[in-house]
Amino acid sequence: MAWADTTRAGSEPEGLAYASIPYQQALRAFFRRRADGNEIDDLIQEVLLRLHNRRSGGEVTNLSSFIFQTATNVLLDRHRRDTVRRRSAHCELEEVHHPLDELSPDRILQGKQEAAVALDALNQLSPRSRAAFILVRFEGMSYKAAAAQLGISVSAVEKHVTKALRIVSMRLQEFDERQPPPARLFR
Repeated sequence: MAWADTTRAGSEPEGLAYASIPYQQALRAFFRRRADGNEIDDLIQEVLLRLHNRRSGGEVTNLSSFIFQTATNVLLDRHRRDTVRRRSAHCELEEVHHPLDELSPDRILQGKQEAAVALDALNQLSPRSRAAFILVRFEGMSYKAAAAQLGISVSAVEKHVTKALRIVSMRLQEFDERQPPPARLFR
């Protein structure tokens, strides 16, 4: 049977997509063997959309073969897209993988305490080390710009910032070691 892809105004719907409706169960079985079960409806819809959007290309002489060739092309295109976009490397946005980080009163208190420890460590630095650290880390200046503003060499700025980072991180680590372990809610 030859099938012409035509649609007449005022008549019943015609076209490849309409003619392929009886093939939907066969398409479902075709995709079930070749794709993830959650994607079957999307794949069928993509096949029907491609058949519907087919504007030219002549007459289709074997509708069944044409539909399943289109289904194969849909699978190949999806595989190419998934490979290029590295879909298998994506993680899902589920609570298990990305737990909700609640700002509990305990977490807020801990953050304030850590900020106070860091500020205290910065206040104990020499004025030049503190200034270099603040310019580079808080103000976002480059080492060269901070050196120019402080009137010292870039190497000196690097040493002051490294010293400040070492002292602040050491104080924060000491603070963490002094903290009791979190209490268990369920035993």
